[in-house]
Amino acid sequence: MDILLSHGYFLEDDIKEQEIMKPYPPLGILYISSWLKLHKIDCQIFDTTFSSKTAFKDFLVLNKPAIVAFYVNLMTKLNILEIIQFIKSEPTLVNTKIILGGPEVTHSKERFLKYGADFIVIGEGEETVLELVRTIHHKTIDFESLSVVSGISFLDKNNGIYSTQEREKLKDLDQLPIPDREAIDLQLYLDTWKKHHGQNSVSISTMRGCPYTCKWCSRAVYGLSYRRRSPEKVVEEILHIKNTYQPDALWFVDDVFTISHKWLSNFADLLVERDAIVPFECITRADRLNEEVIRILKKAGCFRVWIGAESGSQRIIDAMDRRVKVGQVRAMIQMAKKYGIQAGTFIMLGYPGETETDIEETIHHLQISDPDFYTITLAYPIKGTEMFQEIENDFTNDLDWETSTDRQIEFKRNYSKRFYKFALKRVNNEVAFSKLLKNPWHQPIQILKHKAKSEIAKLMMLLDRLRA
Repeated sequence: MDILLSHGYFLEDDIKEQEIMKPYPPLGILYISSWLKLHKIDCQIFDTTFSSKTAFKDFLVLNKPAIVAFYVNLMTKLNILEIIQFIKSEPTLVNTKIILGGPEVTHSKERFLKYGADFIVIGEGEETVLELVRTIHHKTIDFESLSVVSGISFLDKNNGIYSTQEREKLKDLDQLPIPDREAIDLQLYLDTWKKHHGQNSVSISTMRGCPYTCKWCSRAVYGLSYRRRSPEKVVEEILHIKNTYQPDALWFVDDVFTISHKWLSNFADLLVERDAIVPFECITRADRLNEEVIRILKKAGCFRVWIGAESGSQRIIDAMDRRVKVGQVRAMIQMAKKYGIQAGTFIMLGYPGETETDIEETIHHLQISDPDFYTITLAYPIKGTEMFQEIENDFTNDLDWETSTDRQIEFKRNYSKRFYKFALKRVNNEVAFSKLLKNPWHQPIQILKHKAKSEIAKLMMLLDRLRA
């Protein structure tokens, strides 16, 4: 085995995801796999999602891969560190080289390398991994041969960090073969979705990068860019998925699916022409929607669109550098619903500078826009983002990098973490109360319960403020 690819995510260890049960295959390493195979490199994927750490470690010892390459994100960092430690302490794996890529490694190169990784891949991985693997296999692994591989970092002979020149991003994404879904048991994902939600879904990507500048969002892999596969190539992949797996739905993982209206229109026409329509959901921005775009989404098979909001307070949206108006978000949520497309939105509480007034504006926003779905997260700074840089001096806890992630960073907010625990309950119950109030005779007891819980949460928020 030339190279083993993995991602270190274990569903059995993720209590929150076990409640949600919507796992998706690791598209990043599926793309790497298809690219390596296209260039005649023998590789294998160990998909850890439905496996265990013990099974993975046993597999490593049994197969002794020459190279193991991991995709690392915030969720998998600690698992990857554990596996690195295992590989480095296992005598039978003494010759195994470890490559790390993904968003988590870009701004922590030195720490990952000194923890045991041999190479860090910065940015887009396909061309860099291919060249690095060829270098490891066919040349002497020395500074001279490694220094000409663009887009990597490694330790030099003095144990210092050496980073080669940045690799140019792929200009033409149509060069990429479709993700190597055949390398994993995709049916496990489909069956899990079907069992827990009544329908399944397959994830698909049409673009890389995002040209917008939201301060909390990481651009560690693709940077501030926008590149897209042609509608023809995307439709070919959809037909392959449709004919091979017969999914109930597709999930487009793109950051802003409707960024190009021309692309979207051509895409919708091709879907109809080639009988390739599969119901799908996607993410976009309110300023890249209008009534005509929503009509095109409907034509293409979109059944749910997620429209970023993050807050109902224009002041907070501006602080995030979202460059969108809260009124636009409301109007597009309502417009999507008018055309029979479910609308979802994202909310972030606890952004630096947020006040209770801003939270009340967020509640008001959700009540007026009335999305079919919304998710709430408590803001946290990700290393490398503008938000992180702006509040780094306001961090209030000193974390051990080896045993923590950015999600655990605490910083000076206007209110305590306990306050936000009650704020979350207030938002959820006040919004639920508003929804049920539209038909007050249908569930009168539930209406009263939600209102009572909302008011109790508001009282607890007040008491927490008074204690501070």
